[in-house]
Amino acid sequence: MASAERASVERRRQRQQGLVIVNTGEGKGKTTAALGVLFRARGRDFRVRMFQFIKHSTAKFGEHRAAKRLEIPIESLGDGFTWLSKDMDETTALAVAQWDRCKEAIADGEEDIIVLDEFTYAMHYGWVEVAEVIETLRRRPRRMHVIITGRYAPPELIDFADLVTEMKLIKHPYEEQGIRAQPGIEY
Repeated sequence: MASAERASVERRRQRQQGLVIVNTGEGKGKTTAALGVLFRARGRDFRVRMFQFIKHSTAKFGEHRAAKRLEIPIESLGDGFTWLSKDMDETTALAVAQWDRCKEAIADGEEDIIVLDEFTYAMHYGWVEVAEVIETLRRRPRRMHVIITGRYAPPELIDFADLVTEMKLIKHPYEEQGIRAQPGIEY
């Protein structure tokens, strides 16, 4: 990137007002919407990063493969779906460790946009205190956007956020036709 273009990007970053965005609800599309923002922002030379909770550390879903090609870092730390966990203490410890990494990244302020994917579960299950999350978000750099995804977003987080979208399930192919999750659509 040329120095004049780099200077223009930096001026834009300094002017922007960071938002807290929450994608929640029973419907599909919460992570996909967050990835769409990262994709758009990356096209504008924004510095972006996604932290995934719950999803296994070795996951290589479609979004991981595409993000790698676009140089969008996705850092997963979890042991898979919580309802399949054989050791809830370990599941909890992984979520807390991931939150510690997120707090550090937010405080460092290197990124323009940080996504905390499936993070609402950590608050919903009481692994991470909602008040601590809100205080961390309140202290983030003024220009930083943070997107939080997952079902069961706590009311306090919804009240604090600047933008909240609830994904509502109307119809699902598994329930209607027994069609299982498919590559490129769900993962």
